[in-house]
Order: sequence, then C-alpha cells, then structure tokens
Amino acid sequence: MIAVVQRVTEAQVVVDGQVVGRIGPGMAVLLAVHRDDGRQDVEWMAAKLVSLRIFRDADRHFERDIRQSGGSMLLVSNFTVAAATRKGRRPSFDAAAPPDMGRILFDQLVTAVAAAGVPVATGVFGADMAVSLVNDGPATFILDSVPARAARK
Repeated sequence: MIAVVQRVTEAQVVVDGQVVGRIGPGMAVLLAVHRDDGRQDVEWMAAKLVSLRIFRDADRHFERDIRQSGGSMLLVSNFTVAAATRKGRRPSFDAAAPPDMGRILFDQLVTAVAAAGVPVATGVFGADMAVSLVNDGPATFILDSVPARAARK
C-alpha cells in the first residue's frame, strides 16, 4: 500500500454533485493498493496512519498523532498513486491491485482505522471523485508499506 497523506484543516469528496465524505481538521489520505499487498500491509498502514505524529501541540510541530489531536481521517481509494512513472511518458498501472482485491483491502483499512478510534469518512470506491482539501502547513507525507514488509522478512 502506498499513501499520500496531507494534514488538513478540512477536506471533502464529491461524487455526482453530492458530498459523500467530509472532515474538519485531520488528515486526507489518497491510498493505492498494490497487486502484492495483503493483510500485513493493511495492519501496517492502519497502525502508521493512526500513530503518525504530524499534528501540532501548541508551538511544537509534529508532536501529536490524529487521535491525540482529535482529528478525523478522509480515506480515498486512488489507484493512480501506485503508478510507475520512471519510464516513458504514460503512467503504468501494472502494480495496482485489480479492483476486486483493491476494494477488499481498502475496506479492511477503513475498518482498522475506525476500530483504532479515529472518525473516518471515505469517497466511493471506483467512482469519479472530486477531492478538495485545505492543506495545513503545507504538510504532506508519503507512506509505503512495501519497504516495511521487506524489512519484516
């Protein structure tokens, strides 16, 4: 799994003109499931997202995690984050999980984050979504479970 994480003051997802997910302060996460991801990637990503200290504590930056800050998480499935762009001019999506597998693992991640006590909003899996957000900082981070999985072996 690979995620683009942004600390936000607000974020929302619109599908067919309707707001389907909205949060106030917290994090917006654009997440791609890779073809070789599994349950251990879901567990690693959920633990990392809820414990990542990217929120302020008074005048100290990067001191609190999302639960300590009282924030919410907008999780948006975005297979394009898995694109390989090193060669050629057109992105390759060969590493992205097939839709059925991606949906299962994405839904497991949503469940795991919610079970950790974080309020979660989402988009609509596979839909054409308009995501808007106000990046706070700006603070943007990339999380990738593949190096973590390799380190465990």
